[in-house]
Amino acid sequence: MGPVLAGVLQLLALIAALALAYVPLGNYMARVYSADKHWRVEKWIYKGIGANPDTEMRWPAYLRGVLAFSAVGVLFLYLLQRLQGMLPGSLGFKAIDPDQAFNTAASFVTNTNWQSYYGEQAMGHVVQTAGLAVQNFVSAAVGIAVAVALVRGFARSRTGELGNFWSDLVRGVVRILLPLSVLAALVLVACGVIQNFSGIHEVGQFMGGNQQWNGGAVASQEAIKEIGTNGGGYFNANSAHPFENPTPFTNLFEIFLLLVIPFALTRTFGIMVGSIKQGHAILATMGTIWVGFIALMMWTEFAHHGPALDIAGGAMEGKETRIGIGASSIFAVSTTLTSTGAVDSFHSSFTGLGGGITMLGIQLGEIAPGGTGSGLYGMLVMAVIAVFIAGLMVGRTPEYLGKKIGTREIKFAACYILITPALVLIFTAAAMALPTPGNSMTNSGAHGFSEILYAYTSGANNNGSAFAGLNADTQWFNTTIGLAMLLGRFLPMVFVLALAGSLAEQKPVPATAGTLRTEKPLFTGLLVGAILIITGLTYFPALALGPLAEGLAA
Repeated sequence: MGPVLAGVLQLLALIAALALAYVPLGNYMARVYSADKHWRVEKWIYKGIGANPDTEMRWPAYLRGVLAFSAVGVLFLYLLQRLQGMLPGSLGFKAIDPDQAFNTAASFVTNTNWQSYYGEQAMGHVVQTAGLAVQNFVSAAVGIAVAVALVRGFARSRTGELGNFWSDLVRGVVRILLPLSVLAALVLVACGVIQNFSGIHEVGQFMGGNQQWNGGAVASQEAIKEIGTNGGGYFNANSAHPFENPTPFTNLFEIFLLLVIPFALTRTFGIMVGSIKQGHAILATMGTIWVGFIALMMWTEFAHHGPALDIAGGAMEGKETRIGIGASSIFAVSTTLTSTGAVDSFHSSFTGLGGGITMLGIQLGEIAPGGTGSGLYGMLVMAVIAVFIAGLMVGRTPEYLGKKIGTREIKFAACYILITPALVLIFTAAAMALPTPGNSMTNSGAHGFSEILYAYTSGANNNGSAFAGLNADTQWFNTTIGLAMLLGRFLPMVFVLALAGSLAEQKPVPATAGTLRTEKPLFTGLLVGAILIITGLTYFPALALGPLAEGLAA
């Protein structure tokens, strides 16, 4: 079997698995967020945190809950890292430096999971499990909660109430993320992923010195890392490490895990707004972009330029031989089109255009299918933009799901799509203009620029993957990328929840003969076009200086 055919067959198997999980998981999540009763364990949690889960919240109160909970998470994780040297199970590792502790706390609380440290050489068992793994759960649940609040904004009318943040948060963890993670961890352990609390072991000689590996609760953290579209690896090599991803099957299974909730949320959306077809339209948009990017990635990586690549069957640099080019391409596209950031190959080693595809996937806003929750609310904001554009074309007030998209709504949507590119481009320009940050680049020229552009693209969009050529463990990058992650996560949430509140206050508008049918293929095409054009116009100059210049010069 040739490598191209193997890659195509893996893609088809992945699509089949996602299709099988789509209906039951989407239906289940809709029931979770629509249920009136609370589980007993959930009542204990509400009592412990002093929250009333039955109190309906307007969008400012919902936002305050998101921000307060996340601020406590940043502070707790920062202190846990700074006190690591005093904690049991630290494996002898010292306290994390202040700038790196801030960066890591911001990273995991924002669901970015950017890592400027070597996991196996910096973090002990307590920080990994009580700090990082916990944030993998709750940061993902926050994203789903905000998405559900926006869906309620479309579904409800003549009220500004969007549900209860604490109830949505707890249900997301207890009823969705935790059960799925337990099942996934059992599969990973059965397939060879390690799960223990062992110390550091000598495993032999390497390059004239002793090689050491430490164990850890890897399978359980790997499961929620993918299911919650987090991406932070227990080891520096992330999902390219055989302790995290030992076989081609686990590789494909991990891709399935990082995609299954974001895709299934489109069905949840359709059920909650009372139209399954609307969910199918959003699903078709996500799926079209995802498959298209995978096709482009495989084409760039399998394209042969010289006898070395012909012999290797493609661009094998930076890829694991046990995984291959096809599966690495699927993983790279899936992890950058979601907010996962996990890697089984190193994007800096991809072809020039291949590296550009990974970067562009993040710059789209990670909406195809996007992160847990963030992908859905990002796509719905783009849908609002698309119907507004369609309204301008035909000269009538745009409507979406029975709600008028007026001046107020379009301002919130416009602010949402502008804030992240502004962060990316401003921080990149500052890093390139100042003399010190450039010293962290491993490469010069277009590839060196791509390293810095990718870093801020990944941070501000809450992806977390790296171009693997930039030394980001400096005070400048730890601080500025940390700020980009915090602002890139929570400022868009402000506009999403404000938009949700504005929509919920409206009364429904009956459909007429002139209403744009947003469940039809025409709207899917319009939405795909709007996404690609808006992103292209925003980032083309920067991409032209980096991956496009490198790819065209090859």
